[in-house]
Amino acid sequence: MYQLDVKSAFLYGELKEEVYVDQPEGFIKQGEEEKVYKLNKALYGLKQAPRTWFSIIEGYFQKEGFTRSSHDYALFIKKREGK
Repeated sequence: MYQLDVKSAFLYGELKEEVYVDQPEGFIKQGEEEKVYKLNKALYGLKQAPRTWFSIIEGYFQKEGFTRSSHDYALFIKKREGK
């Protein structure tokens, strides 16, 4: 059994919808305080981040021959040949 922890996982998720955020404190552009940023990728703390990242890792596991457990949505299983 193998387990992994990807510390930067949420930084690589492609968003499927348009998401805008306020300018963060300390980075507010003078004279343009009312403007917002459009995100191209997911950020930590964004509610879409876990779902976005999971769809990426799920696609990879399926491509590599893993199947999802019927008991735990986030558990993927790959049986060795001949066992």
